[in-house]
Amino acid sequence: MAEDHGSSRHMSASQKELGDEDARVVRVGDAARTNERLDFAGNAVRTAKYSPLTFLPRNLFEQFHRLAYVYFLVIAVLNQLPQLAVFGRGASVMPLAFVLIVTAVKDAYEDWRRHRSDRAENGRLAAVLSPVVPGGAQFLPTKWKHVRVGDVVRVVSDESLPADMVLLATSEPTGVAYVQTLNLDGESNLKTRYAKQETLSTPPERLAGAVIRCERPNRNIYGFQANLELEGESRRIPLGPSNIVLRGCELKNTAWAIGVVVYAGRETKAMLNNAGTPKKRSRLETHMNRETLFLSAILVVLCSLVATLSGVWLRTHEEELELAQFFHKKDYLKRDENNDYENYNYYGIAAQIVFIFLMAVIVFQIMIPISLYISMELVRLGQAYFMIRDTRLFDESSNTRFQCRALNINEDLGQIKCIFSDKTGTLTQNKMEFRCASIDGVDYSDIARQRPAAEGDRIWAPKVSVNTDQELVRLIRDGGDTEQGRQTREFFLALATCNTIVPMVTDGPDPKKKVIDYQGESPDEQALVSAAAAYGFVLVERTSGHIVIDVLGEKQRYDVLGLHEFDSDRKRMSVIIGCPDKSVKLFVKGADSSMFGVIDKTFNSDVIQATEKHLHSYSSLGLRTLVIGMRELSQEEFQEWQMAYEKASTALLGRGNLLRGVAADIERSLRLLGASGIEDKLQDGVPEAIEKLRQAGIKVWVLTGDKQETAISIGYSCKLLTRDMTQIVINSRSRDSCRKSLDDAIAMVNKYQSFSTDPQLRVPLALIIDGNSLVYIFDTDWEEKLFEIAIACDVVLCCRVAPLQKAGIVDLIKKRTSDMTLAIGDGANDVSMIQMADVGIGISGQEGRQAVMASDFAMGQFRFLVPLLLVHGHWNYQRMAYMILYNFYRNATFVFVLFWYVLYTGFTLTTAITEWSSVLYSVIYTAVPTIVVAILDKDLSRRTLLKYAQLYGPGQREENYNLRLFIFIMMDSVWQSAACFFIPYLAYRKSVIDSSSLGDLWTLSVVILVNIHLAMDVIRWNWITHAAIWGSIVATWICVMIIDSIPILPGFWAIYKVMGTGLFWALLLAVTVVGMIPHFAAKAFTEYFTPSDIQIAREMEKSQDTHDATHPEVQMSSVSRA
Repeated sequence: MAEDHGSSRHMSASQKELGDEDARVVRVGDAARTNERLDFAGNAVRTAKYSPLTFLPRNLFEQFHRLAYVYFLVIAVLNQLPQLAVFGRGASVMPLAFVLIVTAVKDAYEDWRRHRSDRAENGRLAAVLSPVVPGGAQFLPTKWKHVRVGDVVRVVSDESLPADMVLLATSEPTGVAYVQTLNLDGESNLKTRYAKQETLSTPPERLAGAVIRCERPNRNIYGFQANLELEGESRRIPLGPSNIVLRGCELKNTAWAIGVVVYAGRETKAMLNNAGTPKKRSRLETHMNRETLFLSAILVVLCSLVATLSGVWLRTHEEELELAQFFHKKDYLKRDENNDYENYNYYGIAAQIVFIFLMAVIVFQIMIPISLYISMELVRLGQAYFMIRDTRLFDESSNTRFQCRALNINEDLGQIKCIFSDKTGTLTQNKMEFRCASIDGVDYSDIARQRPAAEGDRIWAPKVSVNTDQELVRLIRDGGDTEQGRQTREFFLALATCNTIVPMVTDGPDPKKKVIDYQGESPDEQALVSAAAAYGFVLVERTSGHIVIDVLGEKQRYDVLGLHEFDSDRKRMSVIIGCPDKSVKLFVKGADSSMFGVIDKTFNSDVIQATEKHLHSYSSLGLRTLVIGMRELSQEEFQEWQMAYEKASTALLGRGNLLRGVAADIERSLRLLGASGIEDKLQDGVPEAIEKLRQAGIKVWVLTGDKQETAISIGYSCKLLTRDMTQIVINSRSRDSCRKSLDDAIAMVNKYQSFSTDPQLRVPLALIIDGNSLVYIFDTDWEEKLFEIAIACDVVLCCRVAPLQKAGIVDLIKKRTSDMTLAIGDGANDVSMIQMADVGIGISGQEGRQAVMASDFAMGQFRFLVPLLLVHGHWNYQRMAYMILYNFYRNATFVFVLFWYVLYTGFTLTTAITEWSSVLYSVIYTAVPTIVVAILDKDLSRRTLLKYAQLYGPGQREENYNLRLFIFIMMDSVWQSAACFFIPYLAYRKSVIDSSSLGDLWTLSVVILVNIHLAMDVIRWNWITHAAIWGSIVATWICVMIIDSIPILPGFWAIYKVMGTGLFWALLLAVTVVGMIPHFAAKAFTEYFTPSDIQIAREMEKSQDTHDATHPEVQMSSVSRA
């Protein structure tokens, strides 16, 4: 019956039908018996990952999933062995310990916040029925964590629900309850839920013995299958999605509601859907692994070279080893029992070569930059902060800021080549306005006849105003006795009844008039019901069993005898109405592709042909269309349907399929009433955004479920399609025709490509393909043909596509190209596409938060893509790429200095640079400046990047990070390390300076050189950058002086011995000048003789104020420079 109408809600989305063996048995009001056989989950929730006992082992286990951390752990362990000890045991562990501790502190803080949130949530109070208190059963306050499956709970208005509960009773006589699911799916509209009539009038304490058999816990928030069996009755009462309220929802506009808990704690649908953000890795980080392997190879080469040369040296001096401190074979201070000298710790030349190799790995370990990982995390955090705080990404209409939900792919925003966009709610506002209608074959779309609805003496007014066609208004009021007038009234009655809208009546400015706010999950339904109200068919009340409609000033009650809601298989919905004249009518509305298959074409075929013509016209204007039909049911037909419906809705096995079958049986032989046209306006700035993205070399694909004509019209409106484009349309109804269309399209592409090899003269192509054709393509091996066509087209427009087809199209490009992909959408049907793309963006719009929850980034408007990609994406990519290469360069420079020294010390792996300076080099001496520059530096201003969209190209072409640049910076590091080592070495070669003093000079030389190198590359200076770079040099100086002031450490007072001489300062200057010559020369040469687009634009910025008028435009190149 009517209260069962939600049972079929989203059944097509169910992953699995319910069988008896899968049922969960819940005894109403008897939690003890419910849990005695199977101990169901308690209601306490835990989002925290760690406990005090598990934090240390689990956190370390997770951190050591990074291979680099395992590498440094192995090195630290090797250094503990006496034969391999190069550094002090504490110093060798410090770099790894520092990184592990910083990450652990961050994780501990985040987990502490989760623990605090969990305690607050679990400590909230709920009123739970307790039958064992004196004076009879009462509702007693109970902490949420103590609520169990089977408990009966009472919730009052504006309270949150503590668990998933089946409604038993509400304060409304009809059993209706209004809930807001904002915390669950982000939808602010009120939803209606119902208590069964069989439990509504029974006190909850008398329901003891009732049993609910429901499906096992699952994450489908739109589906629920269960039966209720009352004690003493054999009849099963069906329960569906309309009878369950979920944890996290709030009770609204209802004084109280009572329900029985069926899922608690971690088994609630809200907790099962709390999967967090998807894990993705940026492309830069993936490429970085390649360079890390190269660095590992260089490390192995250096260590092998040192070990080999050491072996040669040992062989050459084999006879002299007895006198060498570390190599004599006998311990001349100890004798064994035979009075012979004991063997010393000398294992032979082969073993010494192995030891030397391992010792070299320890000494040169920072060739792999351990601090790079934590530096990247800090930089991404800083970049995310500035993106979130950017007022140009703030949506005032929805009062939402930009959200950065995945911190590890910020730089991917600067390399996007292909955007896959949903249409409704992403390119458009998803705020529907009723524009026109075709009724009984007559078109009512003349804008000249439309006027704002006249209020007159009506006491009801919809919150959203609708323009009305004056001819239609007259026909409704004066033509009631004509056939056309009756058809028109039936049409608007269908709009007012065939929906799930909840009218919320409020007082308006005029005390004599009431304002009705139509709440619903579908913006289309809200627009249709508002249109019906504007024409005099005002939906004013909805209960579980009936609706009240004010028909031209007269209130009429219509019994809702049954409802089959929309599902993606049928693509239509229907309602069975008991009218005041005792007739029973079936109203159906849906997509034209599904409706014309169930309409009786033998009845008034002229009207059907005219309506189809009008639908094509509406779609060409970019309007969303729905077809409305009806038929009157005889009592026999209704009773037959009712029996089939009750049987299907109480089935535990295959309920969804059975309900769809019942709907299909009744939705047939319909009489066509007409069709509606609804406008979904474009969001502000969409045409300009798409044009700017196209200028940036980004292809935009639109994937929509709308009709082909509607999609094409919107494509022209948003400048995705242009009049000079040649359209390739693939719209097939059979496998053979699809294959022929693909072959014809390939031939057309080849023909147009052969016309001109000049890209500027090439004819732009647009591919338009529908979902049916994609079914044939994905079911066969024709994907390669589709790819060949699509990649040659400037625009791809996919119509009538299903959610999984959207993901399949994204995957088509990801598998066959290296292009970085971005998917953007606002609805649940976009989730698979968003998760499939390299970067997923959710629009926080009218369709809930499913897309946002699955996304990497979230924002309010499509137009925000332009500043996000062209500005922040460009900055993020350029700065992160530079930071990674700089980290490789600075560590390699230090390692090569150590390497040069080893060549002059008999390959013994002794170091002039103190072990503490080696440890602090990449952690304190040089870490802060690169992080600051990677967060704050900007190669170009926002204005320039937005004005010249072509400047986005370097990221797409990977100009800022590639193997060629890696080789250049490694060559630079070799040169600078040689300058650092050999200039002081040659100056002090014949002096009596000790190695510690020389090591301090080398340390300061390297730190000054790499920071000057960084300073030379900084574009925009500010006080923070100055403090970081120059402060880093000062901090190094202070640390060296402190280390040399500790008597127990090697090199005591070494820095003070040389710092007072003029030669020391002259050498620092010489090292800096000589070391920077290649870098300076390379920068000067490229900027003057082969400047890139970025460098040209930077020069333009310098003279922008004086030359802006005379140099308004500069042609940017579209190809990568050598």
